[in-house]
Amino acid sequence: MFPVFHLSGESRRRMLQTALRFPHVFKARAEDSHKGTFGTLAVVGGSAGMSGAPVLAASAAMYLGCGKVRAGFNQDTLPFAVIAGFPEIMLDTADGLTKRQGINAWTAGCGLGTDAAAVETVAAVLARNRDEAVVLDADALNILSTDAETRNLARGCKNLILTPHPAEAARLLGTTVAQVQADRTAAVRKIGAILGATVVLKGHKTLVAASDTEIYVNESGNAGLATAGSGDVLGGIIGSLLAQGVPVFEAACAGAWLHGAAADVIKESAGIAAGLSAGEIAPAARWLRNWITESM
Repeated sequence: MFPVFHLSGESRRRMLQTALRFPHVFKARAEDSHKGTFGTLAVVGGSAGMSGAPVLAASAAMYLGCGKVRAGFNQDTLPFAVIAGFPEIMLDTADGLTKRQGINAWTAGCGLGTDAAAVETVAAVLARNRDEAVVLDADALNILSTDAETRNLARGCKNLILTPHPAEAARLLGTTVAQVQADRTAAVRKIGAILGATVVLKGHKTLVAASDTEIYVNESGNAGLATAGSGDVLGGIIGSLLAQGVPVFEAACAGAWLHGAAADVIKESAGIAAGLSAGEIAPAARWLRNWITESM
């Protein structure tokens, strides 16, 4: 049963106008497309007790149209044989997944942990083919803030997106959350300059910056997104767009916008802000992407 979503006339007009900024995201699929056309995303994370984080990211990637998704868990054995509701997501250990070929993009860090195996996993992802786009989130960012070797590898990754919340941004900069929040524009630019990455600084009016672009200020979203796992979903959305061949900066901006706009769709359709669960975000983002594509 598919959820029923709808938007008012004004919301439709506003969202269609914003979507014009993301031409690679909202284009119709060719009739002769196949799963390989839309790329393979690898999601690595999920230390013991945190297996749900990569599941949220991987399922979001499927909802946003990725051709194939693999999920790798930072555990010696798989926490389950198949993901309930998503049998199409292929499972592996994190170590096993980093050795696979045929991957177009990565989302790394969701519930990964910061133990030695986690550090090795992030390093292995960053040391792969530099043409593979990489999203680093959550614990991958915490590792980046403390491990010099990982930072050096990150600087050599030419298609890198970092998605810190203010506390993670503060750790990357060696400063405080208060200082980050006092000048979010300076913070997002400084992280990008230090690490040579596109940076998505999450929060109210998420900022996206790359060294050679203006800062994108995201206007979508509401307080319903303040829920556990919301950031994992964002990482999966951005990773999915990257795997599908969307350019890095556009994928970061469009991902942030779709993530927030999905929450706006849910609020307008069902009146839900408080009590929104992270797993409800991606189905709304899927609906929105398809509705916009059909409407443009």
